[in-house]
Amino acid sequence: MVIVDSSVRIDFLTDQPSAQAEWLQRAIGYREIALTDLILCEVLQDVSSDRQFEQVNAALQRFDIFDLSGVQLAVAAAANHRFLRGRGITVRSTIDCLIATFCMENGHALLHHDRDYEAFERFLGLQVIQPVDA
Repeated sequence: MVIVDSSVRIDFLTDQPSAQAEWLQRAIGYREIALTDLILCEVLQDVSSDRQFEQVNAALQRFDIFDLSGVQLAVAAAANHRFLRGRGITVRSTIDCLIATFCMENGHALLHHDRDYEAFERFLGLQVIQPVDA
């Protein structure tokens, strides 16, 4: 299963060119694609009109959506944040910590283009889809 971060979903939905958005376009229908409730929130909060909000929401609801709530995930994400901070790396987003930890805990790969995830890949083993991984 590939979790697609909001950094890619927004590019994909707004036709902004990126290698990750192109990978997603090719992968839909061939790979298991999903998102999380927090990714859904991040994408929808940037939509400008009510009509577009409904269209984007309907389009995203076709994918599997995982809930990230829970004490166990919160504790694991905080531990990962502290581990990285102990190595001098500051992750700018709590949501990114939760998403990365969710992916690692559940064996999902992540498609993104957000520098906060690079430390999770390098130091904690986050599986990341590279755009050439079609």
